[in-house]
Amino acid sequence: MPRYDYYCDANGQSVEVKHGISVKIENWGQLCEQAGTDPGDTMLDSIVRKIITVAPMSNTPKGDSWLKNQGFTKLVKRNDGTYENVTRTGTEKRFLDPKDPTSMPHLHKKISD
Repeated sequence: MPRYDYYCDANGQSVEVKHGISVKIENWGQLCEQAGTDPGDTMLDSIVRKIITVAPMSNTPKGDSWLKNQGFTKLVKRNDGTYENVTRTGTEKRFLDPKDPTSMPHLHKKISD
């Protein structure tokens, strides 16, 4: 079950709870009930917000197709010193040639603001 961190502006406290993805926690009373803690002096209808946290990467190796689907570019150095773009898409070339700028990955199409 996923873990979520919530922050309450009314009392400045952060609370970590485990619950299903479909559960929506909107106020301090719901959060304390889910966490099994005493709400204390804080109003039960005080708004809480979910804190975005970055989960650690798992140790499960991902294949080239997964990387490609996520928008990553993976270059593999071959024995002859050239680099192969194993996640190429569309009109990208398979091998990179430093003398040919058209062989570079189309990063401008993969990276946006």
